[in-house]
Amino acid sequence: MVGLIWFVQVVHYPLFASVGVPQFVAYEASHRWRTSLVVGPLMGLETLTALILVASSPTGLGRTLPVVGVALLAVIHASTVLLQIPRHTELSEAHDHAAIQRLVRSNWVRTVGWSARGVLAVAMLVVAAA
Repeated sequence: MVGLIWFVQVVHYPLFASVGVPQFVAYEASHRWRTSLVVGPLMGLETLTALILVASSPTGLGRTLPVVGVALLAVIHASTVLLQIPRHTELSEAHDHAAIQRLVRSNWVRTVGWSARGVLAVAMLVVAAA
């Protein structure tokens, strides 16, 4: 998810502004459908594995890092529901440069959150391997 969110943040969302106005609503609809096919299952799997780590942490890992991971995931999911989905809903109506800018800016919450989860995952591997 770390690599995917950085691609979305740096490449994909900023390019929304370059899609022509006449094609934009169809583009947004296609984007939402295709993205949900990729991201939905990955977010579900990530949530499942995060909860499993909290419920059954590997020996030596403890629960602190997995709980922090779930807390970060809660922030990411809240951002998705409260910030990104409403922007996509706006954009499903019409091309709106201000809404695109709000989407890109608000997506930094998820970008930072998933980046922190990536660092946390490496930390958990190091701790569990020690």
